[in-house]
Amino acid sequence: ISSPLVAGTVVLVLCVNVVFHLSRNFKRDGVGNSFGNVITGSFNLLSNNDSVLKREDVKDSMDGYDKLFHGARENVGSIHEKESIENRQKEYETMVNSFYNLVTDFYEYGWGQSFHFAPRFNGESFQESIKRLEFYMASRAGIGPNTKAIDIGCGVGGPMRNIQQFTGADITGVTLNEYQVKVGNKYCEQKGIADKCRLVQGDFQKLDSVFEPNTYDVAYEIEATCHSPDRVKCFSGINRALKKGGMFVGVEWIVLPESGFDKNNKDHLRIKEGIEVGNGLPTLATAQDIIDALEKSGFEVLDSFDANRNVHSKYEIPWYETLNGSFTLSGFRMTRMGRLCTHIMVNALEFLKIAPEGTVRVSALLNATAIDLVDGGKDEIFTPSFFFLARKK
Repeated sequence: ISSPLVAGTVVLVLCVNVVFHLSRNFKRDGVGNSFGNVITGSFNLLSNNDSVLKREDVKDSMDGYDKLFHGARENVGSIHEKESIENRQKEYETMVNSFYNLVTDFYEYGWGQSFHFAPRFNGESFQESIKRLEFYMASRAGIGPNTKAIDIGCGVGGPMRNIQQFTGADITGVTLNEYQVKVGNKYCEQKGIADKCRLVQGDFQKLDSVFEPNTYDVAYEIEATCHSPDRVKCFSGINRALKKGGMFVGVEWIVLPESGFDKNNKDHLRIKEGIEVGNGLPTLATAQDIIDALEKSGFEVLDSFDANRNVHSKYEIPWYETLNGSFTLSGFRMTRMGRLCTHIMVNALEFLKIAPEGTVRVSALLNATAIDLVDGGKDEIFTPSFFFLARKK
């Protein structure tokens, strides 16, 4: 064996050990970015001191998730069948909890603390557009300093903290996922707003056991109740928690038959199913499905529209462009090339036994669904931002 090869191997091992040691000192940063360092941040995906999913359980969790979407992408139409949808609805709690145990770190690593899309104007940064949507929703619902609000499906609480600091409101977020509660409450403490902003663990299909009736002024959800197996049940629980006349505002993921989505078009079905499998969804709804569910749950719908209705206007940057887009230093991780680099890095880390077995499959799942989201946006058959504003009757 040549001396240069031996020397190179020694240097590589030393470098890996140094980075691995640094990654063990991983600290949450609610003000900045916990995964700000590309290298050491990637070492902590699915394996850090806050993780509730054990390293050895990552592969099993991914196996169980895959079973709920058996046939997806290999046999277009297979997960669109009634039996497949009903199985995911039945196993909703396991499906969503497994999904967010697996993807929360990846979302925060690439996206930040607010796990959602937003319409975006020319000259506006990605993060500016994210906050503008959150503040728009808060304004439309009338959230202010004396408001008691609930965030339904709050993730790690990025929008909740932004809205709290914008309005001064008291906000309680609910999420099914223990890991997100643990992380989100750390961030609230680090931002000095834990007295006005907190996360609790609970199922938004069973809100009766989480919130007292007739207690809250406003509820909001941001791309969350698309996970619901029964929106009428979910929305009815929200209605119960609100005071009479209380406001409910949200944005939903939907397909757009009014813009050309055709369930009999195989390519449209491929895109729809790809979005579902890559985001832990029972099945995508339509705008009319959302409105019907709100009305059946005791709400009066005051306004509704696709916030991305001008997605291809010359004055806007398409909502999906961040996934598809051009290189910027701040947004590189979200682009196709950035995701490829992350995937290659994750492959190396799993091979070296630094990342848990199964991490590569999670990365591949998210990369594939990013392509489906872009395709759906380009064809205008899908939007992640169907806005609604409703009032409790």
